[in-house]
Amino acid sequence: MPSELIANLGSFTLRLIESFGRFCLFFVSGAAQIFVLPLQSDKILEQVWFIGAKSIFVIVLTGLFTGMVLGLQGYYSLVNFGSEAALGSAVSLTLIRELGPVLSAIMITARAGSAMAAEIGVMRISEQIDALMTMQINPKRFVFTPRLVAAVISFPLLTALFDVVGIFGGYLTGSVMLGINKAVYMDKVISSVVMEDINGGFVKAFVFAVIVTSICCFQGYYTHLGGKGGKGAKGVSMSTTNSVVQSCVYILIFDYIITYFSV
Repeated sequence: MPSELIANLGSFTLRLIESFGRFCLFFVSGAAQIFVLPLQSDKILEQVWFIGAKSIFVIVLTGLFTGMVLGLQGYYSLVNFGSEAALGSAVSLTLIRELGPVLSAIMITARAGSAMAAEIGVMRISEQIDALMTMQINPKRFVFTPRLVAAVISFPLLTALFDVVGIFGGYLTGSVMLGINKAVYMDKVISSVVMEDINGGFVKAFVFAVIVTSICCFQGYYTHLGGKGGKGAKGVSMSTTNSVVQSCVYILIFDYIITYFSV
């Protein structure tokens, strides 16, 4: 029994190391293609449209109601201490430092990340990626690199949009509905937010863009390896599920790491 347990642990460790090594090679080889001419401007713009522009509605909707909830909860927490005038600071800093980058990344993962994994997974099981190799076209340059560049462009912009809409949502709740002076709310927002807070949010957005795109494309690219999830259509579904779950987990992990080192 102990020997079987040790054998299973060793097998799991080897699979983990193999998967991590495969991921690192996938990311490095794909990211290196960014600097290879000619630039894939058409594909990058197509992915900016898909990842960025088509995510605007869900980002605006999520940001608005997140800000409204923060305004509501913040007001009833601060009013107990007679500090309801500080609601603008609480809402803006919470959004810009934490909730904006994290929730934006999670929503983009749910909408665009899952689609990336499924699309590339279907390309793999239908042997389109093998066809690219046959034609001596680097498949990582074709399926991963444009998405990585587009995500790095789109994530910070969508995060900024989320923050602005969220602050407006807090304004609606705090000033319009609960009666906090409008000028006081906006003054607290302006006076409390410094460039360091904004830069920190953009750094998180950039890191999350790399994480989400890499994990989702990696899961789709290696769908054919199967594993316990199976191959074919079932493998694509499992790869899509794994890409979303892993992306969300790593977003939260790296959010903590970046916050820890930036405090």
